[in-house]
Amino acid sequence: MKKVLVLHGGWSWHYPTEMAEFTVKHLLEGFEVEVLEDLTILESNRLHEFDVIIPIWTQGELSHFQEVSLVNAIENGLGLASWHGIADAFNNNHPFKMVLGGQFIAHPGNFLEYEVNFSKEDPLTEGLSSFKMFSEQYYMHTDPNNDVIATTVVDGDSFTWLKGGEMPIAWKRQWGKGRVFYHSLGHNPKELEIPEVLELTKRGILWAAR
Repeated sequence: MKKVLVLHGGWSWHYPTEMAEFTVKHLLEGFEVEVLEDLTILESNRLHEFDVIIPIWTQGELSHFQEVSLVNAIENGLGLASWHGIADAFNNNHPFKMVLGGQFIAHPGNFLEYEVNFSKEDPLTEGLSSFKMFSEQYYMHTDPNNDVIATTVVDGDSFTWLKGGEMPIAWKRQWGKGRVFYHSLGHNPKELEIPEVLELTKRGILWAAR
């Protein structure tokens, strides 16, 4: 049985505890699960026990030792699967951001309706159709090496010069021996219940865990 570490905390308005509970209940069938809300596990030698880590975290900072431990574990084969707020977590930890493949910058217009487009044929998107949702549309800086599997067309709001640009929403990537999956959806548990978001997230976790 594959083993997953769900690590949750940080900014309360991304509902880390509720998101962790939803994740365990709806996304991790068939996994052995450990749930923690303390980053100190990253200072231990335990990360090798897990097949995948799901950090449900926004803001905050990793110590140098925590960051080195996590980055090295992923490079050596630990999978990373996460969404939404992790792109705005540990912003001073640049090596971790390199691993993740992206950085949240803003969500112009705050909450608005936008379309999610599955941009390529891929096992993680097979059979999923484009859909609309009402939420924060993330404007991000992303690694050009990402294997992008979903995008949106940026609204831009008052930044009218951004309107019409294509923005990655979901990607997968390799970091050493580790697989990394991210999507910018899921501001709260209700958004993860959207069928397409739920299925994409399940597939991304399974892919990261091999």
